[in-house]
Amino acid sequence: MRKTSGATPLAALDAVALDTETTGLDAAAARIVQLGAVAVAAGKVKHDDSFEMLVDPRIAIPGAATRIHGITNAMVRDAPAWPRAAEALGAYVAGRVVIGYSIGFDLAVMAAEAERVGIVLDKARTLCVRLLATVAGARLPDNSLDTIAAWLGVAVEGRHSALGDAIAAADIFVALLPKLAGRGVRTLAEAERACLSLAGELDQHHRAGWAAPVSRPDRFASRQALGAVDPFAYRHRIGELMSAPPVVARERDTLRDAIAQMVGRGIGALLVSADGEPGALLSDYAIVTERDVMRRIAASGADAFTLPLGEIANRPVKSIRAAAFAYRAIGRMDRLKVRHLAVRDEDGRLAGIVSARDLLRLRAGAAISLDDDIEAAGDAEAMAAAWATLPAVARGLIEEEIDARTIAEIVSEELRGLTRRAAAIAETEMLAEGRGAPPCPYAVMVLGSAGRGESLLAPDQDNAIVFAEGEPGGREDLWFAALGDKIATMLDAAGVPFCTGGVMAKNPEWRGSSATWRERIANWIARSRPEDLLNVDIFFDMVAVAGEARLASELFNLAYELGSRHTEFAKLLGERLFARSSPFTLLGGFHTHEGRLDLKMFGLFPAVALARTLAIRHDIRLHSTRARLEALIGNGIGGEADLNRVIRAHALMMRLLLAQQSRDLLAGIPASNRVETAALSRDEQAELKAALKTIQIVPDLARDLMFG
Repeated sequence: MRKTSGATPLAALDAVALDTETTGLDAAAARIVQLGAVAVAAGKVKHDDSFEMLVDPRIAIPGAATRIHGITNAMVRDAPAWPRAAEALGAYVAGRVVIGYSIGFDLAVMAAEAERVGIVLDKARTLCVRLLATVAGARLPDNSLDTIAAWLGVAVEGRHSALGDAIAAADIFVALLPKLAGRGVRTLAEAERACLSLAGELDQHHRAGWAAPVSRPDRFASRQALGAVDPFAYRHRIGELMSAPPVVARERDTLRDAIAQMVGRGIGALLVSADGEPGALLSDYAIVTERDVMRRIAASGADAFTLPLGEIANRPVKSIRAAAFAYRAIGRMDRLKVRHLAVRDEDGRLAGIVSARDLLRLRAGAAISLDDDIEAAGDAEAMAAAWATLPAVARGLIEEEIDARTIAEIVSEELRGLTRRAAAIAETEMLAEGRGAPPCPYAVMVLGSAGRGESLLAPDQDNAIVFAEGEPGGREDLWFAALGDKIATMLDAAGVPFCTGGVMAKNPEWRGSSATWRERIANWIARSRPEDLLNVDIFFDMVAVAGEARLASELFNLAYELGSRHTEFAKLLGERLFARSSPFTLLGGFHTHEGRLDLKMFGLFPAVALARTLAIRHDIRLHSTRARLEALIGNGIGGEADLNRVIRAHALMMRLLLAQQSRDLLAGIPASNRVETAALSRDEQAELKAALKTIQIVPDLARDLMFG
């Protein structure tokens, strides 16, 4: 079960809807006579996963109570008392979020029962559907369960039985999800914050003697609550850990030859191809593992030793990119139940192999970790659940003092993976709808911060598609328009909203054939008006995430080749650097709005734009801001001290923004590009002021280095 955080979408919660039947309505005095619960997962009620138990209250059940729920003294005579019932319920809940109707009453009764017998209940994270209905906009004559259910069209069966009422609460919760989303309440912490704002309702609960019906999100956002993060898995990439070059056998070699190779080299798997050479496209290879050898010998005995590997080896080979972080390989091996992954380069060619043994030191794992769920996701809801783990991981990595630029690379990898998975699902849907397979080879590209490897926790979509051939408005273009629309819709549902500037492949200006893109790039570079170049600069951060990477890399190289030749183009892209407002007030304080400073506008954007503009001007075909600035230094362009100051300032502002965004998302506050300056330590404030003063030299650097 994936660990829940405040950023977990409501539609992806692992939860339990709970209800109790009691001897009365006074929460302090009432005793429990029945417990009922049902699981809720991925936005659906799991009717086949429920819990129901009668409980001996150790007192006589009043007749008035029996007339409501139908439970008599005789029915509970042989039932377990509260301590055993609490243990069984705790095992069923098992750390999941607890949902209920007026759940504060049930929580208060259970707490009183626990106090009587001297046990301490684990405090679960809770939501009340009565409060959620108010948040969702219900304007009802009363707030009874039956009235809310009728408003939502939910049928209630088994009323006033614990399980029946628990199922009703679960059905109501699921029915509320789209209404809550329509009001901007999509995550657990957002729901908690919205409920906590209902002061009048909460006061009624308190005066009734009930427990708090909803958890405070900050209670679950501490490092202790979130768990540990193993920093090694997030610092190292597969290219550092793989065995390279990989050992490759020929298809005509025998199983005996393979065993000799494995024993002699101390390895547990061999890749197999026609010529036995590495470096070809991954599709040219198969794999034979120790387990394959043992199974074949068990099935065929001594005859197996003479079999050619081409008859034994398995296809397709499971693989991972060399640039992927180690955590991704751990997750993929766990998901696929394999012990070896081939490693491919950015062009899809075999570069190495990584084994479970290589990753053994990481397998102790962490309570919170990213895994391979995005790659395995079958729909937007599953993608959203995987994406929602990032704020907690980022928080843990920041506290482990991992470089913020590395954390941003991890976020970017996940965003690229999300886009790649959306493209794969969209292509499958196109086939299922009878629209056919892709009419020609294509590549999906991400632009902007995801392309640079500098995504933070509040990204929107920046994507494009290039396809091998076809005219605007033609058969191919229409097919890829539909694909782009599906990708954009899926990403939005997964938690990456539509680009407000329209930079999405579903729009004509961000898709096209190779020929169309070449003409488009040439036109961009030939234009002379800055207003025509809005959003154009982020194309120069582009990287392919799906399809044939060659199509995208050819455009990337063309853009830099043409851009470096036309000085006026780079100058126009840099013009926005020369009209910056100050991040400081007249008295030297931070220029904040509602206590927050826009670090993207005052800090990140100038640093990124400087690096990109100069990279285009000097034909530096790199992606990240740091790599571009370091390449300028390496080429003797600009003062090393000044550029290193910009590099450090950029890193600091990324760290502060990531920390703020992770805190906000876990607390149910929409992530933004603004940091709460008063929450920074005195040292952090001093560092930030120095960094912002460094950024103020960016326009001068741009002027000086344009012709350096």
